[in-house]
Amino acid sequence: MGALVAAFVLALAVNLRLRVRPNAYLFLLTLLLVPSVLSSADLGSGFGALFRCARLALFIGTLWLLSRWWDGGLTFVRHHIRMYFAVLASVAAGAVISPGAALPDLYGGRLVGALWPLTPPQIGQYAAVIIGLTVLLVLGGRTDRRSAALVAVPSLVLLGLTHTRTATLGLLAGLLLAIGSLVLTSSAARRFFAWAVLCAAVAAVGFSSWLQSWFLRGQSQENFASLTGRQKVWDALLAAPRSTFEFLFGAGLGDKSYGGLPIDNSWLAVFQEQGMTGVVLVAAFIAVLGAVALLRPPSLARACAIFLISYCALASYTEAGLGDASPYLLHLALAASLLAAPAADLSPAPEALDDVSRAGPGERR
Repeated sequence: MGALVAAFVLALAVNLRLRVRPNAYLFLLTLLLVPSVLSSADLGSGFGALFRCARLALFIGTLWLLSRWWDGGLTFVRHHIRMYFAVLASVAAGAVISPGAALPDLYGGRLVGALWPLTPPQIGQYAAVIIGLTVLLVLGGRTDRRSAALVAVPSLVLLGLTHTRTATLGLLAGLLLAIGSLVLTSSAARRFFAWAVLCAAVAAVGFSSWLQSWFLRGQSQENFASLTGRQKVWDALLAAPRSTFEFLFGAGLGDKSYGGLPIDNSWLAVFQEQGMTGVVLVAAFIAVLGAVALLRPPSLARACAIFLISYCALASYTEAGLGDASPYLLHLALAASLLAAPAADLSPAPEALDDVSRAGPGERR
């Protein structure tokens, strides 16, 4: 929360005139505040619900202030990579300083944040997003391979240590769609796609047993089939009785849990906390981003946006976060900035200024 307040203050400091750009994603995200406040106002979920509403409002306000610089460029992509890589650097430092705390038995030996509390899914998410964006920058010729390797290889190692299936599948699916959007216009993308398919085929044949062991994480087939117990929570949530108001607007922003257990599904978490109205709004802004990405001509910015949108859409099935201030909404905000049209240049053209300077007083009037 302190970081969010600091971000809002900094964004306000550089945009004191409150200049913003119209944006469908931010407009729908702002509308999401309505069911959030309505369902939280009766304090059925406690004062924490109103606090989370204020946090969400501050988060959206910060994005509106930054929308002034959303022009379809890759500047924010580079900032995104650098900041999340700094977070991963703290995770790596914690693993070196205290391996026991970074790989605890509580999480089955999966990597966690020892210096700053981070769960394996969080670390996996940050690593997957960094890897995907870095690969796309290399294919687009916006960074050299050495610099990309210094970022992507350590991130890939950390992703492997987290044993996070959602992040891994999201990375692969997102890159497949993003690179597919570049195949017709980029020879580098075609070569990378061909090598990726070849390596995937070799890995599937030569390392099938190891990959299966890594993917199952020592779980039984029954536990894996129920998505590590998630299915039981989902069934109980959907079977719970609720009033018409709760069906439409939810029970208020909470900690994304039901019956003391995490929901781990963005759509059901939104349904529980913001009702069917929230589900429709979340589906609307994902659909809008996806439709705009499909309508844009092929480009590196479009490919990065497709990667982020597809990753968040896939992760939403087993991770919560699309209805509250979270990294997932920040990823989608980055995608929206990449899909924004370049700002119109309102300054006079140089030729027009030359004509005015050569004109006489009467002509200038």
